[in-house]
Amino acid sequence: MSQTTTIRVLIADDHSIFRQGLATIINRDPDMKVIAQAENGEQAIAAFREHQPDVTLMDLRMPEVEGVAAIGAIRATAKSARIIVLTTYDSDEDIYRGLQAGAKGYLLKETEPDELLNAIRTVHRGRQYIPPDVGAKLVQRLSNPELSERELAVLRSLAQGMSNAEIADALSIGEGTVKSHVNRILNKLDVSDRTQAVIVAVKRGIVSL
Repeated sequence: MSQTTTIRVLIADDHSIFRQGLATIINRDPDMKVIAQAENGEQAIAAFREHQPDVTLMDLRMPEVEGVAAIGAIRATAKSARIIVLTTYDSDEDIYRGLQAGAKGYLLKETEPDELLNAIRTVHRGRQYIPPDVGAKLVQRLSNPELSERELAVLRSLAQGMSNAEIADALSIGEGTVKSHVNRILNKLDVSDRTQAVIVAVKRGIVSL
């Protein structure tokens, strides 16, 4: 394949050894070439604008600017950007947020090299690449009721072990309002108490401890 049709790839990940390993795998393929690397989301945005890669591999958890925010920033100025999330996180909330931000694919870092290269080719052709297990979790996420921003704030406070009174003070709302939010959270997460709500939220990737 000629140089003009080589798939140009940007890698964004905060682990140097992992980036180098990815680059080695990709550069061995005669149809692909890693043209730039970034170690955080801010660098990823800048590198995309400078190099205009055909496909970008984006980690979710990075310093400076997280992966989802970086995807959103890139897509805001480049609607046709082809981005694949490549991460260790497989919770339904992470998958949902990554794809909602505009990623065209979602892979776990345990993915075999052949599948990675296939995903890059697929996304480069303008198609989505979502493995069956990732797709199943996405369907589960889409079937769950959406939490409002205020409910998310209350849920994060619950995860920190705060009481209703402490949450009310922190969010500048009435304690009765907090109780109403907690009840709606329990219903939406289909659990019976605050502890279960936190466990489910952490498992799904809605909050982190």
